[in-house]
Amino acid sequence: MAAIKMQLPLVSKTLDEKSKIYATYSGVKGLVDAGITKVPRIFIQPPDDYDKKSNPSNPLCEFPLIDLEGFSDDPNKRKEIIDSVRDASEAWGFFQVINHGIPDSVLEEMLDGVRRFYEQDTEVKKEWYTRDTTRRVVYNSNFDLYSAPSANWRDTIFCPMAPDLPKPDELPLVCRDIMIEFTKQVMKLGSFLFQLLSVALGLKPDHLEDMGCAEGLALLCHYYPMCPQPELTLGTSQHADGDFLTVSTKRPVRGALVVNIGDLLQLVSNDRFFSSEHRVLANNVTPRISVACFFRSDLSASSKLYGPIEELLSEDNPPKYRATTVKDYVTYYNTKGLDRTSALLHYRI
Repeated sequence: MAAIKMQLPLVSKTLDEKSKIYATYSGVKGLVDAGITKVPRIFIQPPDDYDKKSNPSNPLCEFPLIDLEGFSDDPNKRKEIIDSVRDASEAWGFFQVINHGIPDSVLEEMLDGVRRFYEQDTEVKKEWYTRDTTRRVVYNSNFDLYSAPSANWRDTIFCPMAPDLPKPDELPLVCRDIMIEFTKQVMKLGSFLFQLLSVALGLKPDHLEDMGCAEGLALLCHYYPMCPQPELTLGTSQHADGDFLTVSTKRPVRGALVVNIGDLLQLVSNDRFFSSEHRVLANNVTPRISVACFFRSDLSASSKLYGPIEELLSEDNPPKYRATTVKDYVTYYNTKGLDRTSALLHYRI
């Protein structure tokens, strides 16, 4: 009993610090702008979670790189691409794509638009700052601020963009046009990627799309400020994505997009494809920006159940997960927070 009483003041103080972070309406960037020289306690990660041997200078060097050029014209190239997507999805859960059809200018402008938003005056930005997830645009620091063991050195804009595209006046002025154009381009690419993934699973090309995997899209626009003590914290804790598929753009890999399998695609593929855990390191060199596009159907409030695809099952390969709605899965994922455990375990049979 005495041990519990000793912990209460520390827990209370930590919650108070988190509340103060929220109350400033300026996020982690606001702390940096205020000139802090030490990482506040709520951001300090357990030592095992930030391996100093990690190399942030070239984090994408080992991911398979898949060139999509020639897919429509050359049957041999088509087979090569599908085989590469299958191998990467089964072994890595990650791959990069080039010649994907989205102009470099659109990718660069999207990143620049996100930078413009975060580098506005706080008085302008704070009208978007909220923890009310029913808002069209949710800008804050750490969606799981009050549930995760430690906070991440990151601010985020979350905005559902499909199936119902926002009206221009629902989006921040400094990046509204590029958010809309970028979404249109990524939705086209997403449709193509789901066709590739369907064929890679031995299914008809439109199978995953017909299931609704590509109908919803949310943009997560992350800003990772420079950190005075990057060895003590993380930009994003180790996690897997709670969606079907994520497409990300980030500097400095010009023109390439990173694609990774989400938990829900691992679930419906019955572990055929792999939702790989990943993280983002903090750094004290320069602010970093990334835009992650989450494909998942919860944005349309669907009540459809998703379980292992029947065509992939057999007597030797029975279902490994119970069925769930995407809404319930995402609710569980968000409530649990980035606590270093997989949300898929909750649905494992």
